[in-house]
Amino acid sequence: MSSYTSASKNPAISIIPNLQNPLWEDLLPGGCHWSMRIRRGTVLRFTAQSSGANLSALFFNAEEKLERYNAPDTLKAQHTAFLTQGHVCYSDMGRILCSIVTDSTGWSDAFCGVSDAEQINAQYGVRDFGAARNEMYRSGREGFLIEMGKWGLGKRDLVTNVNFFSKVLADEAGRLVWQAEHCKSGDMVELRFEMDSLVILSSAPHPLDSAKIYQPADVLITAFAAAPVALDDICRISCEQNTRGFQNTERYFLNGAVSYSNHKVGA
Repeated sequence: MSSYTSASKNPAISIIPNLQNPLWEDLLPGGCHWSMRIRRGTVLRFTAQSSGANLSALFFNAEEKLERYNAPDTLKAQHTAFLTQGHVCYSDMGRILCSIVTDSTGWSDAFCGVSDAEQINAQYGVRDFGAARNEMYRSGREGFLIEMGKWGLGKRDLVTNVNFFSKVLADEAGRLVWQAEHCKSGDMVELRFEMDSLVILSSAPHPLDSAKIYQPADVLITAFAAAPVALDDICRISCEQNTRGFQNTERYFLNGAVSYSNHKVGA
């Protein structure tokens, strides 16, 4: 039995090799923002440092940023309304930016977007940089735009994001309700990147979080080198569309003879 099959039965088990040898680690404080260019064949592990974490994420093709994460195609292709282990994040060109290879929570929100400054001020009060410096209250939208600006992107490039660690359900009246007890301290999500990607992150509160005190959780980011994608990889075989998506992505790199984790694609 492959390690991928084993992991699919227990989402808390990581399938990434060399767990004792991370490439690097970075702590993203609650309410802050982060961005980096991540190479194909890298795994990012996100670990919630306390309960109630929310990690909002956007993904772009690092080589051509007009290609970016497409939420409608991602959900439609995989016949789902949320994301978890075995799912992938599609670009608007039908290629796979990253795969969710581990998810101890079992559910990440894929359509609620991020908080904005008006909401944060109304819910938690005004606490800006001039008065509070690094203890200011930041919204997810502000965090995204600050990081996107570092890479030549702006408001027109904002699209629907993923909210890792967050679960949202509809009540009997059809209202969306954030599940406050969903994320526990130590919960983990691992993304394996199938393309060189620009990753934009914000750890600001989820837009439906009803808490009255601004205390978003820290998230630890750890990078690992991934093994080449196996033919029986759980993300690759979870549905027929994903199999085609991996093939489409691999062809993109074959044209440039791009290497992947020291393994030549197609060799």
